[in-house]
Amino acid sequence: VNDSLMRFFDHCAKFVALVEENDAAMCQVNAFREGPEMRRVLEKVASALCLPEEELNADLVQVAFLTCSYELAIKNVTSPWCSLFSEEDAKVLEYLNDLKQYWKRGYGYDINSRSSCILFQDIFQHLDKAVEESKSSKPISSPLIVQVGHAETLQPLLALMGFFKDAEPLKANNYVKQMHRKFRSGRIVPYAANLVFVLYHCDQVKTSEEEYQVQMLLNEKLMPFHHSNETISTYADLKDYYKDILENCHFKEECELPKINVTATDEL
Repeated sequence: VNDSLMRFFDHCAKFVALVEENDAAMCQVNAFREGPEMRRVLEKVASALCLPEEELNADLVQVAFLTCSYELAIKNVTSPWCSLFSEEDAKVLEYLNDLKQYWKRGYGYDINSRSSCILFQDIFQHLDKAVEESKSSKPISSPLIVQVGHAETLQPLLALMGFFKDAEPLKANNYVKQMHRKFRSGRIVPYAANLVFVLYHCDQVKTSEEEYQVQMLLNEKLMPFHHSNETISTYADLKDYYKDILENCHFKEECELPKINVTATDEL
């Protein structure tokens, strides 16, 4: 168990102070919660339950929707709570959750993803070691390495690597524009989400660079790499593409709280 590695966000003072514990950092989430799309869902649910609107709020509606989704996902049964929501309502509530994930664990603020560089570098250190052992004809000391964390571990790491990034940020006022967004946390980090790096040693190759190649699978599906749009890359090309993160992302410096008195928005 290595919490500093797998729960890097707990150990990053800048993230904790300026995002985790800063209400202002979630301004887009809060604005959507009070916006017209959520208001329509609230009115519908209140009407279906024969309740005055003032007795409901976005949080309670979200609890009802999550109860519906949990029972469907875990037990494969349609909860009575599901009858309160149409498909359009579900899309609105999905967007509310995606907004939270985007601003708290994704691309909303640089520190969200930069704090994960300690884990990113650890992955490549293991891959480097395997390559070195292979080149010197030694047995691979750790042929399989398993690290167990949470969605909150995986989402920032994927953002650091540039996956599922939309041209425009997710905001409270662009719900319709983001209907076809790439950033959908339910698909990126579902239950039992997993990210696998597979390192191959290839014998019959034309160049020495092609001897070591890598594939990456997210939730058991091959992911195309950014630099090539292919699902396999030479290890050298992959390291070169992420050279800046591997060499210049230092957890201690990234996570240090600013010493000057600036606002959270300016710093983030």
